[in-house]
Amino acid sequence: MRTGNDQISYHLGNIGSFAEMVQAGVKQLALSPALPPQEMDVLMKEAQKIAERYNVQLHRESDLIVTDLFPANVAVGKDVLLIYNGTTLNQYQSLKKEKEILVQNGQYNGKSREAISRRFGRLLSYPPSRINELLTGNTDFRTMNDFGIQASNVFLYYRDLDRATQFYAQTLGLELLADYDMATIFRISTSSYLILVDAEKGMHTAEEPKTVALALLTDQLAEWYEYLQAQKVPIKYTYKPRTGNAHDGFVAIDPEGYLLEFETFKQHPENERFVPILKQNKTLFPPANQENSVPEGLGVSASITWLYYKDLLAMEGFYEEVLGLELVADQGWTKIYKVTNSSFIGLVDERRGMHSFTEKKAVNVSFIMEDVDGWFDYVQQNKTFELRLTEVSVGPESKYRAFVGYDPEGYFMEFDRFQAHEDNVKLMEYLGTD
Repeated sequence: MRTGNDQISYHLGNIGSFAEMVQAGVKQLALSPALPPQEMDVLMKEAQKIAERYNVQLHRESDLIVTDLFPANVAVGKDVLLIYNGTTLNQYQSLKKEKEILVQNGQYNGKSREAISRRFGRLLSYPPSRINELLTGNTDFRTMNDFGIQASNVFLYYRDLDRATQFYAQTLGLELLADYDMATIFRISTSSYLILVDAEKGMHTAEEPKTVALALLTDQLAEWYEYLQAQKVPIKYTYKPRTGNAHDGFVAIDPEGYLLEFETFKQHPENERFVPILKQNKTLFPPANQENSVPEGLGVSASITWLYYKDLLAMEGFYEEVLGLELVADQGWTKIYKVTNSSFIGLVDERRGMHSFTEKKAVNVSFIMEDVDGWFDYVQQNKTFELRLTEVSVGPESKYRAFVGYDPEGYFMEFDRFQAHEDNVKLMEYLGTD
């Protein structure tokens, strides 16, 4: 048990740590422990010395703004020191005033209430993922993470499904997991999948723009490039590695025009969060029991589904605050979000990407989930995004449960739960379900 002096030393230590973070620019605003006024009186003199040492400002707040980031009673009857520099105090006080006006007008609810919490979280320099966690802990707010993301998936649409299936199985050597007659399922990495769909039976037509690129991540770019050239696979952008680049790659074209980007991400400032994640992944090689022409030792370790948008900033907000995905690489005009350790979604500014924005897109961006029904109920009740149908669909012979929604710029987002069936045995094994 701490004595009174120990308690004071402990609180001053916290204040010193936060003051150093504010000085270094790691945090814009920091909060001291919430203390009864008489206890705050005791440590104020030493706290001010700490502030002077680190060249930061202190403001003693006896009425801390209440948001959904923390329990409502966290600072009731207590004082808190705001530790800051610059105009941060003005920003805090303006936010507090805006909240008061919303309360007075009966408008402090729904998205307005969430927005106040998020702004306070950003003042505290919390990343979106941390703000999401705090909202989840104190409200009914949820993201996909709360319903169990198992893998990413992407649906592509073909006139000649047999030819496309042969290309991905034999030329690329991806493992063919299931054949649904109107669709075939491939494994790209340990937790990313690809479904090829007969365009006459799917949600999209073969004539719709193929506004997507599928990146296959590998450290064997030169070998893949040489092999695909030998196989007469069309190349859109050639392999031109450069020293000091954040990433290298080349772009091939599949049998019906979808772009396949073979990429390697290198140690670089913009990849400092991304590369350690990628290094955890094992490379998948073509299965020995599946006919293919891939040279021995050539494989893929992860995938990125690249999507093309007009308003990249708005889409960042959607993927971070609505879907709850974590940003792992920021290339300026592209943003990469983690679905799992080996599957990622990439957002691209259409003005600089390989595709321009199109209203229609021959692709479904898909997430395989443990509790697809729970996520559907949440989305429907909270109007999180527009839904295609008003109920979860059940696939033929109950092979899967799924629903589809639309992101703000029109991509179809599909959420799937695969179920026990003889056609799903291998898939279920990889997903770790039965």
